[in-house]
Amino acid sequence: MRPIAGIQPPQRPQSPFGNQSPYGAVNKGGMPGSIGAAGGAGAATGPDSFAKLLTNEVKNVNSMQVDANDMVHTMLTGGNVNEAEVLTAVQKADLAFRMLLQVRNKLVEAYREVQQIQI
Repeated sequence: MRPIAGIQPPQRPQSPFGNQSPYGAVNKGGMPGSIGAAGGAGAATGPDSFAKLLTNEVKNVNSMQVDANDMVHTMLTGGNVNEAEVLTAVQKADLAFRMLLQVRNKLVEAYREVQQIQI
């Protein structure tokens, strides 16, 4: 089959994490870890890096929600904002919040499982 001239496949959606993987640095095999001697030499590992990652992602989700709220406010007060951009921003913020909520649920579930371990 020949591709139809002038028709391009849709662009891949952007991750709410930007260019960074939600799992931190990813090695060549696709597994979390340092990228290599040059890329991940100064990267922190362990609980501190996990806490920083969670904190940064909560801040990112919050800023996405604030930006979407500002766009909605601007649109409702008669500002010059494209409705499609507002809808996209609101949907991105909603999706990022839902994903963060699921991460929280998984963390709480894991914590409860650890609590139930008898020593």
